[in-house]
Amino acid sequence: MASLPKPPPPPPPPRPKTRGSYNCGRCGLPKKGHVCPVGGPAPTPSPSSSSGAASGGGEASKLRRALSFDEAVAPYSPEKKTRVAGEEDGGGVAGDGGRREEGEVAVVKEEEGLELSGRAVPREVMAEVLRRLGPRGVMAAAAVSRGWRDCAGRVWRAAEELRLRAAGINLVGALLPRCLALSRLTLLMESDVEATMLACLAFSCPSLETLEIVMSDNAVNRVTGEELSRFVSEKHSLSVLKIGGCSNLGFLNLSSSSLSILWLSDLCSLSKLAIHCPNMSEISLCFTLENNDCTDLVTLIDGLGCTCPNLKNMHMSSAQLSNEAVFALESANLRGLCMLSLILGSKITDAAVASIIRSCASLELLDLSGSSISDNGVGMICKAFPHTLSRLLLALCPNVTTCGIQFATTQLPLLQLMDCGMTLCASLQHEKQGPYFGEINGGIRFCPKLPTSKKQPVYQKLIIKHGNLKKLSLWGCSAIDALYLNCQELNDLNLNSCTNLHPERLLLQCPNLKNVHASGCHDMLIGAIRNQVLNEFAVAESHLPCKRLADASKRVQLPQFSQQEPSEDQKGVGLRRTQCTLHLG
Repeated sequence: MASLPKPPPPPPPPRPKTRGSYNCGRCGLPKKGHVCPVGGPAPTPSPSSSSGAASGGGEASKLRRALSFDEAVAPYSPEKKTRVAGEEDGGGVAGDGGRREEGEVAVVKEEEGLELSGRAVPREVMAEVLRRLGPRGVMAAAAVSRGWRDCAGRVWRAAEELRLRAAGINLVGALLPRCLALSRLTLLMESDVEATMLACLAFSCPSLETLEIVMSDNAVNRVTGEELSRFVSEKHSLSVLKIGGCSNLGFLNLSSSSLSILWLSDLCSLSKLAIHCPNMSEISLCFTLENNDCTDLVTLIDGLGCTCPNLKNMHMSSAQLSNEAVFALESANLRGLCMLSLILGSKITDAAVASIIRSCASLELLDLSGSSISDNGVGMICKAFPHTLSRLLLALCPNVTTCGIQFATTQLPLLQLMDCGMTLCASLQHEKQGPYFGEINGGIRFCPKLPTSKKQPVYQKLIIKHGNLKKLSLWGCSAIDALYLNCQELNDLNLNSCTNLHPERLLLQCPNLKNVHASGCHDMLIGAIRNQVLNEFAVAESHLPCKRLADASKRVQLPQFSQQEPSEDQKGVGLRRTQCTLHLG
């Protein structure tokens, strides 16, 4: 039985209708009203090829097109950014196969410079100018023209550090993918932060090393502890993490081999806090001032010795700090600590100071602001670290008197910073218990009033003579009525709200003073400070020798004697005194 012939295959489906070329395929001239001078049938235009301008010659075999593309690539649009020869693509226009015609070279040379005020400016120079602008300025410059957009793209691709004020995730998500080399990012958030923000950062910044998120007053950080722990574990290149407003964490379990600096603020009632970072060198944990905070600080500090053995700088702010937490620091065996800050712990006494001395071998900074240590504790600190301690902060310590402060300045020769703000206050034992404002490390913070167990004299005299002290803060020390300073290297003095300081009992022998803060002082004291620091009311004294008359009635100058010129050192001292600034705001 003869087999039936196979039916012919169905015809291929019709190709989609596409717009062809408007130029002749042989000579490149427009088709409308055109008679091609080149012989032979005109080739049918297809979407797989596009015509270009002829480079010269009359034969079709010698003609080459400047632009070509296939079906997989979208048609060329003049709105797209034209690549410049010599960029990351290795030179040449995309799709030319490494060939470059005279017309192409002309296009490239034309785009090498931007016309600005009638002059051609190189793109490298324009990109360097745009790097000085903020992120929004660079985005605005990219909307000017194609050339400016190309320069802005260069800026984004080469950016390694970015500081951005964002009101949501839209701006961050649109901007970060352009910054391929970004390693340091600072975000000032004006809106709430959620887990989508961390996911965007993890996807858009693969080589991120430093991340800082600062929350504005009206913004809320809604990131939980599980989401933050996942983000840290997935970012293997992250070494510095600083996040504010961490009041919704609940618990935290961080594990990272690259993380070296961790700052978390506004923490509250953490049920679990475990930090497994063997390379961590600095940690800062600031808790809220709420009385219902139930974080177990003893377990937290005790675990740092096993999980963070290389810790050097430690800062902790909490109203729940006590002697037991400091004893846990001793059991953690963190002998490499160089900077220790335990502030707002009103339950910390001299016993905790003895534990700190046993656990730390060589401290360079010690901050016990807000504690209840006394002059005995200050004496123990001075005897333990006389050759290493350079910064001592004892603000809001009501049991410390001028004797302890003077002893510290005499026993610590390397001391450069001394903060005694709100420590020497007049009549603290007669004031009503209540909240007040205290200054810690230059910032004003709302703190609860600390109870006093030792009465101080209402007025005290403070005498400090030091050769290396550079910054002294006596903010709010209303118990001081006499102050004598002889500090040759002192450049910053804070006397804000020293209300009982007498102008006649003020002596400042500090030739290198640059900033004096006297906000809240009475006018006579401000005048005395100006007289000694700015030398405004000093009358220029004549250096000519004088001689009395025979009847001893008056003195006359003797101009015939030559006046000795002041030395260069004396001139320098006079110039330095005029550079001091008095801050009254």
